[in-house]
Amino acid sequence: MDIKEYQSLAMTTLNPKLNKKEMLMNAVMGLCGESGEAIDLVKKNLFQNHPFDVEAFKKELGDIAWYLAEAATAIDISLEDILQGNIEKLKQRFPNGFNKEASIERKDEA
Repeated sequence: MDIKEYQSLAMTTLNPKLNKKEMLMNAVMGLCGESGEAIDLVKKNLFQNHPFDVEAFKKELGDIAWYLAEAATAIDISLEDILQGNIEKLKQRFPNGFNKEASIERKDEA
C-alpha cells in the first residue's frame, strides 16, 4: 500500500459529521492522546521493568498515522506532500546526514 492509498482508506472511517475545523481539532487532540499512549509503553519499559510490547507500540503508531492523515485531510493536503516536504527540510538541514555539530549549530526556521 502506498501513502495515498493509506490516506484514502483511513479517511473512510472518519466521522462524516465533522467539518474541517472539527476534523483538525480532533486530529491534533488524537495525535496528542495517541503519542501519550506510545510514550507510556516506553516509560513502563524503561522505568517499571515491563517488557517492551512491540505489538502494542505498533498499534499506537498506527493510531498516530490515522490522526496524521485526518489532520492532513482537514487542511486539504496529502500525506505524500507532508512527507516529501519533511524529507526536503531534512536534506537541507543535514545534507550529509545527521551529525551532532550540525544539530547544535543549526538555527530553527521561523
